[in-house]
Parts: sequence; C-alpha cells; structure tokens
Amino acid sequence: MFKNLLVYRIGPGWDDSLQTVSDRLEEARFAPCGATQAKSFGWIEPRGEPGAPLAEGIDGHWILRFRIETKVVPGSVVNRKLDERRAQIEAESGRRPGKKESRELKEAITLELLPMAFSKLATVTVWIDRRAGLLMLDATSQSTIDDVVTSLLKLLPGLAIVPVATRESPAACMASWLVSQEAPSGFSIDRECELKATDDTKAVVRYSRHALDIDEIRGHIEQGKQPTRLAMTWNERVSFVLNEQMQLRKVSFLEGVLDEAGAAREEGFDADVAIATGELSRMIPAVVEALGGEADGVAGSRAATMGSTVVGAEAQTRTATKDRTEKDRTGTGRAARDVEDAPF
Repeated sequence: MFKNLLVYRIGPGWDDSLQTVSDRLEEARFAPCGATQAKSFGWIEPRGEPGAPLAEGIDGHWILRFRIETKVVPGSVVNRKLDERRAQIEAESGRRPGKKESRELKEAITLELLPMAFSKLATVTVWIDRRAGLLMLDATSQSTIDDVVTSLLKLLPGLAIVPVATRESPAACMASWLVSQEAPSGFSIDRECELKATDDTKAVVRYSRHALDIDEIRGHIEQGKQPTRLAMTWNERVSFVLNEQMQLRKVSFLEGVLDEAGAAREEGFDADVAIATGELSRMIPAVVEALGGEADGVAGSRAATMGSTVVGAEAQTRTATKDRTEKDRTGTGRAARDVEDAPF
C-alpha cells in the first residue's frame, strides 16, 4: 500500500472529523481531463468503490487518495508539425513566421493534438495518524507533493503541516552507522547506499546489492562524501531506503509480516490498511528515535502553526512556476562515478 513515505507533523488546533474531511474533499473530486486539457487532479475513493467516502478510517488511521491525470504531446511531434506549418506559411506568403507567431502556432498545434494524446494516471495515498499527529504522503515527485499539499491546505482550513525534523541529520547518522558498522537498535544495514561529495566535484558513488562493511566506504566518508541513501531493515519486518531528507523510499513488508496476516489479507482494503499502518506506525517513531528524536517541540510547534502559510506558500509558488514553464515542457512554448552491480 505504501512504497514511499514523507512524514509531516500536524500542527495543534486541527480537529476536523473524518466525515468533515470526506465532505470537504468532495469539493475537489477528481474529474478526467477534457479533450484539450493537459492536466487534471483531485480526490478519489480510497476503497476504489464508486460512491464510497473520500476519506476512510480504520482504527484511528485515515486514508485518502489523490489522483493526477496528465496528457503529454511529444515535443518531437509538435516540432515536426510546427516546421511543416511554418514551411507552408513561407511558401504561401513568402515570409517566415517570427518568434511570436511561431509560439502561437506551437500552442495551437498542441491544442489540436491533445485530444489524441495518451493519458498517464498517478495516484498518491495520504495517511493521517490522528493519535500520533502525523500525516504521511506516498510520493516522491516534488510537483506531485506540491499538488497534494496545496489541495489539502485549501480544502481543510486549520490544517497546518511541517516536515518532521530530527535532532540529528540523517546524513550524519548514516555516516556514523556505516563507519562503525553498528546500526541503531532494532535496525540492520542492508546492501544499498549512495554517497555524494559536498565539494565542487559533486562526485557520486553508489553501491547496489553490495556488502557495505568495507574499508572503501569508510574511505569515501573520511574523504568528505556524505551518505544520501541507505537501505535498512527494521526488526526483520520492514525494509526501506532512508535518504538525507528523512524520507523513506522503497518501503517493503517482509514475508513474515504477510504470513502473520494469514487469512486476514483476503479481507482486502481494510486488512491492507490495518497491516500497513500497524507496522509503520511503530517503525516511524523508531526511525525518528534513531535520528536523535524529533527536534525541539517549541520550534516544531511554531513551525507547524505556520505550516499552512509556509508549506502552502512554497507549494503554490512552485506550482505557479511550474505552470509558467509547463508550456515549454509540453511543446507550447520551450561528474559521477558509480560502483554497483545493478542500477540503484
């Protein structure tokens, strides 16, 4: 159910009920792209059943689902059509279209081709743990994160979120674990990591399916490279990759966890949510504790109180910038060393 997790602290004062959240999400229910619409997003039923609530609650854990549809016209196709259109105009009128006219032609061609473009769907799961005061997103793309966060803050007045910050930096902790070859209690180090130089070389070294208890890695760290990703396992139950921003990637439940679930897994959505949230709601605090615990509560509360402004404004600014450049990307306007057995 969860492949990646970004963890946010929910600020004080937000007390919406599950029904209230579900009702408010209805204001931005997902609708497919129109014929000439390049992008559409909104909320869908987490259970996947038409008419079901847009917010589902299971044992204090709330699950929401956000869908994004994008239609992309290949730039090569647009440029080829544009060349043909400009050549036609030049042949008929004896003049070559200028920059402004070419830009307008490009926009018109893209609109003509959008109805024939293939759609790409992406779904983001949002998990709210009311007891722990945490909100998690299953996403990696910054533009996707911005879309989800902006929608949540717009639809749920009073909601304020800020990324969970730890007392010690993940990079420093990962470096210490790799040098000492001692993982924090309850964790083990697996066979993937990435290290990056902090100097102008920006050198990158990656290890995949490779033993990490070797002098070479310690040498890289002593030379100034910092770990940016490290594969770990918690209590022999959940494997994941921790990155320098305290994001959990490639989350995977090990066989024993699923075996323990037994016949319950046949119950579908409710069982999947119960298994995932049950394990991860115990693992996430353990990860935070391994990184020195959550940062100062006063600062955290202040940041959370400002979250609706800070996080929302940053997301909206990035979204606005993205929108201004979207036409360029869609055709309507325009030193590393790897050590690995397989791509990371």
